Amino acid sequence: MEKRYIIGIDQSTQGTKALLFDKKATLMCRQDKLHEQIIDTQGYISHNPEEIYENVISVVKGVLAKANVSPEQIAGIGISNQRETSLIWDKNTGLSLNKAVVWQCSRAEEICKRESISKYADYIYEKTGTKLSPYFPAAKIAWLLENTDGVKEKIKNNEICYGTMDSYLVYRMTKGQTYATDYSNASRTQLFDIFNLKWDEKLCETFGLNPHNMPKVMDSNACYGYTDLEGLFSEPVPIHAVMGDSHAALYGQDCRKKGMAKATYGTGSSIMMNIGDRAMHSKNGLVTSLAWGIDGKVDYVLEGNLNYTGAVITWLKDDLELIESPADTESLAEQANKNDSLYLIPVFSGLGAPYWKSKAKATIVGMDRTTRKSEIVRAALECIAYQITDIVKAMNEDSKIKLSELRVDGGPTKNNYLMQFQSDIAGCDVLVPNQEELSGIGVAYMAGIYTGVWTNEIFGKMKRKIHQPKMDQKKAKFKYDGWKAAVGGI
Repeated sequence: MEKRYIIGIDQSTQGTKALLFDKKATLMCRQDKLHEQIIDTQGYISHNPEEIYENVISVVKGVLAKANVSPEQIAGIGISNQRETSLIWDKNTGLSLNKAVVWQCSRAEEICKRESISKYADYIYEKTGTKLSPYFPAAKIAWLLENTDGVKEKIKNNEICYGTMDSYLVYRMTKGQTYATDYSNASRTQLFDIFNLKWDEKLCETFGLNPHNMPKVMDSNACYGYTDLEGLFSEPVPIHAVMGDSHAALYGQDCRKKGMAKATYGTGSSIMMNIGDRAMHSKNGLVTSLAWGIDGKVDYVLEGNLNYTGAVITWLKDDLELIESPADTESLAEQANKNDSLYLIPVFSGLGAPYWKSKAKATIVGMDRTTRKSEIVRAALECIAYQITDIVKAMNEDSKIKLSELRVDGGPTKNNYLMQFQSDIAGCDVLVPNQEELSGIGVAYMAGIYTGVWTNEIFGKMKRKIHQPKMDQKKAKFKYDGWKAAVGGI
């Protein structure tokens, strides 16, 4: 039977998706399944790894049934994952030893504050391109090792594995045959030397990890082994792509050349620029990571992460009850007073890149007696574009490359007002694809290319709507200067 289908698995924060593509790289259908968001009385945010693994099996079964495709026709699988979510598991059974610590969770803050670790803050930045933070897996795994029953004995007997969700899923799917991660995920652990491309022994030992027991770091397009997915496939299928979700979206957006960039509009946002095969430290509050490794060659990225972009729209709807649906924001923004100069600064959990003001509070600036619902809604939309423009300008300055276009994805990109305003304020074309789920698409494309089902020509399949700057440049500068002044005042 001809193997002509590819499955992209996107294991994300809220749930797991399986995307099924045919021989022409057309998305046939998808299957989604949510998993529980476990939040305890201390505010710790966790996931159940066993539930997530079961959901992977479920969505793959579901997508095959929905499309009426035989498992024997699957040529390969790609996996994208929520990047910094961290876990530990038993090397013999493959079962998790505790709940996974979700990337949003800051329970490891105390670990980062320890003098034995904080004294290496400069070294961490020098080697990893990231600032010491409980956001990254190094501190999260250290917390798990200190707070999980029975771990010391397992460490002593070399019976423990640790890593990010990609490593765990590959380990389970290959029945323990592959203990590995890819360059994109390794670069986000705060344990990997992104310049010399190896686990840093000093950092591993500083956080209490055995540097000789780390997952093998492989090219993103490597074969990670074969899976029968608990008996679903009578003939095991190769896992031929692994990437962190944002990196996979960069690849899916065809930002494979130096100077190309994408912005993902989700609950928060990840803005990434491909800076080629030479790393640099940002001077403007961004982080440096590896984009991917392909055929023995790595590319690097500059990245800025924002906490509140799409979540601002959720706040308008669920908390303020100003809108019934996210779709309402576009018409309300168009109705707002065009001379109004309201700015909403959504610092609900600190101000991230490129400002890094952890103690800042959210605020509205410029309100007067004529301010109505429509002006507040418009300010909420515009703050998304302003924040992303902050990152774009920092990237332009660091890389010495002025972006001519920004490729975007995510739910809010359906909003024409937001996309046009983004183009006007950032001063570049904004390209909106006709497909969603770029993370799953990215790993599916990679798996399809490197299993020989497709060629690089598939990148030309994606169609894009282009928003070009229309606002007078002086007006755009005036509005952005107002934003900078408002942010500077908090």
